Amino acid sequence: MSVLDRYEACIAGLAVRERALWAVALLGYGLGDLLTTLVGLSTGRGAEAGPVAARLVAEFGLPALVALKLSSLAAFYLAWRLLPRPGRVAVPLAVAGVGVLVTAWNAAVLL
Repeated sequence: MSVLDRYEACIAGLAVRERALWAVALLGYGLGDLLTTLVGLSTGRGAEAGPVAARLVAEFGLPALVALKLSSLAAFYLAWRLLPRPGRVAVPLAVAGVGVLVTAWNAAVLL
C-alpha cells in the first residue's frame, strides 16, 4: 500500500466518524472549554488567554465569552459545510483536538 493509499484510507476512516468528532468538538471546545474558563474567571483562579476574548470579557463581561464561543462554533460549522468531502473532516478533528487540550489545560489550572 502506497503512502497516498494509506493517507486516503486514514481520511476515509475519519470521515465515517464525523458525527463522533463533532460530538467531541462540542463537548470539549464548546462546553468543556467554556465551562472551565467561566469557572476560572468567576473564581479568580484563571484568566482568559485569548487577546480578543480577554478584551471582550473585560468590556462586556462573561456573556461576551458565551457569544464568542457560539460564533466560533458557527464559523467552524460553516467552514465544514463549505469544504468538499472527505477533507472537511479536518474541521471537527481540529476543533475536537483543540477543545480537549484546552479543557485539560484549564482543568489543570483550576486544580
